[in-house]
Amino acid sequence: MPLPPKLHQAIEQKLSTTNLKALSKAASELSESYRAQRSKHNTFMASENHRLAYIATRMPATFAANNAVFSEVQRLLPEQKIQSVLDLGAGPGTASWAATQTFSEIQNITLIERDPALIQIGKSLSQTAENTGLQNATWMQKDLSQLPTFPTHDLIVCSYALNELSLDNARQVLNAAWSAARVALILIEPGTMPGFALIRQLRDDLIQRGGHLIAPCPHQEPCPLPPDDWCHFSQRLNRTSLHRHLKVGHLGYEDEKFSYIAASKTPIVPAQARVLRHPIRRTGHTQMQLCTQDGLQNITVTRSDKPNWRRVKKTNWGDAWS
Repeated sequence: MPLPPKLHQAIEQKLSTTNLKALSKAASELSESYRAQRSKHNTFMASENHRLAYIATRMPATFAANNAVFSEVQRLLPEQKIQSVLDLGAGPGTASWAATQTFSEIQNITLIERDPALIQIGKSLSQTAENTGLQNATWMQKDLSQLPTFPTHDLIVCSYALNELSLDNARQVLNAAWSAARVALILIEPGTMPGFALIRQLRDDLIQRGGHLIAPCPHQEPCPLPPDDWCHFSQRLNRTSLHRHLKVGHLGYEDEKFSYIAASKTPIVPAQARVLRHPIRRTGHTQMQLCTQDGLQNITVTRSDKPNWRRVKKTNWGDAWS
């Protein structure tokens, strides 16, 4: 799951004159902040080096998660055209970049971000995009929690941003975003227990507001997971040599864990089931844990079940299953 070539080149160019030692220190501090679930807008994003470290390390991971979610939403909403996007808590515009890779009809993009320095970085990066909507996007320097309403757009996405707010403020943003969405609303958070706990709460709010869940849930019933478990998924992304250096990693890839919920304004046909864990593959059979319209189920697909055996070999964690 690489970044778009234009975005990758723009990031490399922006980082080319930065002191590598200072950038490594800033990246380490960002990683500590992320693991501790602290806001990306606190003191760890107080310097330009922190922001540059963010686009070098966190932007690729966030892009990968957004791209995976958008691809699944598009698969389940094949007849809906997404021509405008509102990106809430946009940072340097990561979700908007991912949206333009999935929804080719996008013509109008609005991004709301409270950090003016991140906005400047985002504007600089967006000038290299092939999508004219991203090149000519409207950026608004605003605090999400201070806005009672949002401008109407087809798709509204809030990615890795609501965990920075109190629950009351997150629910306030959700209500305003849902009112402003013409087609769908997507919320994405870190794939941690706190991240999923927030998604789970907002999922209930969306259902109460009349939302039709697109993904990952195959039903509108209460979430069947026990309190000590969490629903999250994973997307693999490539690491550049600089990315490996800044993350002090040796592998050429990393796996970004995320939780999400997507809801439509109109009824849709959801997946019949969703794979909740890595399938356990054995000689002659594969076991999977599914979230289904009838709750959690564990199934075993054997080699003798030839049609499903062919399918299950290509089925991964997070995929739909029928």
